[in-house]
Amino acid sequence: MTDATLGFEIRAQLGAARVGRISTPHGDVDTPAFFPVGTQATVKTLTPDDLLSIGTQGILANTYHLFLRPGAELIERLGGLHRFMAWPKTIMTDSGGYQAFSLGLALEHGVGKIAKMFPGSAEAPARPTRKRLARIDEVGVEFASHLDGSRQLLTPEISIRVQQQLGADLILAFDECTSPLSDYDYTRAAMERTHRWANRCLDAWTSTHQGLYGIVQGGAYPDLREQSARFIGGLPFFGMAIGGSLGRSKDDMHHVLEWTIPLLPPEKPRHLLGIGEPTDLFSCVERGIDSFDCVAPTRLARHGGLYTSTGRLNIRRTEYREDVSPIEAGCGCYTCRTFSRAYLRHLFVAEEILGYRLATLHNLHFILTLMAHIRQSILDGSFADLKRDFLARYRAPATPLGASPA
Repeated sequence: MTDATLGFEIRAQLGAARVGRISTPHGDVDTPAFFPVGTQATVKTLTPDDLLSIGTQGILANTYHLFLRPGAELIERLGGLHRFMAWPKTIMTDSGGYQAFSLGLALEHGVGKIAKMFPGSAEAPARPTRKRLARIDEVGVEFASHLDGSRQLLTPEISIRVQQQLGADLILAFDECTSPLSDYDYTRAAMERTHRWANRCLDAWTSTHQGLYGIVQGGAYPDLREQSARFIGGLPFFGMAIGGSLGRSKDDMHHVLEWTIPLLPPEKPRHLLGIGEPTDLFSCVERGIDSFDCVAPTRLARHGGLYTSTGRLNIRRTEYREDVSPIEAGCGCYTCRTFSRAYLRHLFVAEEILGYRLATLHNLHFILTLMAHIRQSILDGSFADLKRDFLARYRAPATPLGASPA
């Protein structure tokens, strides 16, 4: 179902960790790789030249949001998503299935993919619950548009058609992402629906120059994850993605990967949806993940959260008011080569847009450079040393984002 420009090769392996290369019509992606998220055909605050300058190999755009605005038909008439946003390299699109969760059970339960209100995992409490904006049945998902309240329907067939109109290189099957608080019976029913939708996606997939990924579901239940991995792994997808609820802690996420990955076809690329914190990159790569996407680096940046080799700092804090050092000594990004922490703090306190741009540039440079180091460490056999040294230095932030800058 794919043409000669699409492919995946494994170049080196160290335990379960591996270095590979995904070939697409818009260039190669060396893995393990991180895809910055460009939800609405833009990585917020950055230009394509910015992204290229820091080594971005590909981005992930959001099917649901582009379906609503400006519309897939318009983007197709204007030459496809690559031309529309002037991005010359690989584009992956999600299917819109995650929005079935984020506008559905996520609102009702007040949680994300990993619930963070339990002992040992509490980075944040559950959010206040809200009314669902999505309704799921066998046909697909009916949404109340967050733009105007209009009713919108996404089905497996519509999702694939929209992604083909967008012209992304790597696309995802339409699935149902469950909540960490969903019980076994509901999680099983959603997984079985996802399996039926997977076959419908394959039937609707007609573009030979797009690689379609199937999505493994099953929540944090081992028998369901194993059943889903066997089912999705047995279908003729280009790649395999792991989605849905990853449990109530990072340990649960690790277990999900350990149940799932050994049952997936080893010759196909594996993508972990929505995960990308620095420590997660190590733990997931060593379990066999090839690529990631996550909004964390860009979203944290817009709130003043900046990555360093010793942990995340909140640039709004008073202690940086007269700090003339860069965010990270030795960092090669434009922000660190040019500006001080004091200046960045000023921009955030004054709510100047430049602050968000400079912070985003740094955070993505940090993550992409870390991924390059991880790839090299697998090639030269030093991955365990790199992981040990990084985790020995990296610490959680001293204060939460949003703390008073005074």
